[in-house]
Parts: sequence; C-alpha cells; structure tokens
Amino acid sequence: MNLNERIEAIAEDVAKREESHSEAMAQARTKAGELHGVVSTAIERFNDTVSNRVPELHIDVSAPRIDDKHIHAVEFELGRGRHRAVVTVKSKGEVTLVGPFRTGKKEGPCRSFPVAASDDIEDAMGDFLERFLQEAVSP
Repeated sequence: MNLNERIEAIAEDVAKREESHSEAMAQARTKAGELHGVVSTAIERFNDTVSNRVPELHIDVSAPRIDDKHIHAVEFELGRGRHRAVVTVKSKGEVTLVGPFRTGKKEGPCRSFPVAASDDIEDAMGDFLERFLQEAVSP
C-alpha cells in the first residue's frame, strides 16, 4: 500500500470505531452549547461592568471544541492571563467543572454532575464562576 492508501485505511477504521459515539457526542455538543450560552451571558455582564473601565480584566470565553484530553467530550474555557477554568461535557452524560487554576499549574479542583442534574449544575456553575472571577481579577 502507498502512503495515501494507508492513511485512508486508518481513517476508515477510525470512522467505523467512532460511529457508535456519534449520538452521544451530538448530545454532548448540544449540552456544551447550552452551557456556553449561559456562561457567555454571565461573563458578558461581568465584562460590561468591569472591563469597560478596567480593560486588562476582560475575561475571554472560548468557543466549544473537542476536549483537549478526551475525544469523547466537548469543552470550552474561560481565561484571563494565566487564569483558566474549563467546562467539559462528556459523551457518557457528565458535566465537569475544572478549576479555577493557572496555566502551568495542576488543574483542579474538579466537580462532576450528571447531565440531567440541571439544578445542581446551575448552582455549581454560580460558585464555579464566582471562584474563577475572584482568582482571575485578584492582584
């Protein structure tokens, strides 16, 4: 087999393997999109109040993407400088809130919830965002 044929064979094997995860990944992408909307709205309110007067305190929210560590999860990140927090939605039906932490340091703490635990996720998200914002904008 030439190089192109070898790569096509690998791609075919990967596609076959991953097809069984497509529905669960679609659900994870949907949930991540919902949570991204909630978080983005909250951070926009923060930015409107704080960063217009103190632009160096602007908080960024990344677009949802495949998780950096696991291909069966979707994540998005909050960041300011070295301060980070990550929201991960796994195809196995779990939402994990990671951080806050500083890049170059060990990630954590993490809290995980079943995707269906909307009230618990909403409560935890408030605490999570509050901790992140306090750390991200502290001198």
